Amino acid sequence: MAGFHFAFDLNHFGWISQDFYRDPVWTVQRTLIVSLFLLCAGIGQALALQQGLSWPRFWRRWVQVAACAVAVSIGSYLMYPRSFISFGVLHGMAVMLLLLRFAAPRLPVWACWPLGLAAWLAPQVCSHPFFDSRWSNWLGLVTHKPIAEDYVPILPWLGVMLWGFALGRWLLASRADILSAELPRILSPLALLGRWSLTFYMLHQPFLIGMLSLAATMRG
Repeated sequence: MAGFHFAFDLNHFGWISQDFYRDPVWTVQRTLIVSLFLLCAGIGQALALQQGLSWPRFWRRWVQVAACAVAVSIGSYLMYPRSFISFGVLHGMAVMLLLLRFAAPRLPVWACWPLGLAAWLAPQVCSHPFFDSRWSNWLGLVTHKPIAEDYVPILPWLGVMLWGFALGRWLLASRADILSAELPRILSPLALLGRWSLTFYMLHQPFLIGMLSLAATMRG
């Protein structure tokens, strides 16, 4: 993710010339990154359910995600007023976490797979122009992708989170050793980033943009 954003910022400042909106080299990377985000979030909800995560603790974390989503909208509007992020990955995650939190205790593991597939296919069979506005495109049933620097609607991406939840439940039941195994020491920095993932997500872009802005002034 950080590498992708660094390349995006290099393109923004004119250090490289790439089409991040149509070139499969970049669009496929973005899809894989968002998929990994939501897959991990689904696994995390499976762990939270297994550990009996309390509602107060859930709400504290949810407020952090929602507040960061608002901050992303404000920051992106300042940089890209015509294509600012009104419903990006944090916005989508905030809504999907709520849906999964309420549904998870009543949701059989086997049902997550077909429900996830239905969510993934829904935009291809149920799209309508009504959902093309910025106020309604958050659901995902659009006839064309909106102009935005990030766009992660509920559909189809809820399907990926459901698959992550099902995978997490399966791992807990059948291969709990995978989730409890310690990382090799050389990978311990990744564990640190995992514990502070939201903080890293919010800070890495301002840092990269600040450094490239400074480099641009020096180059000029």
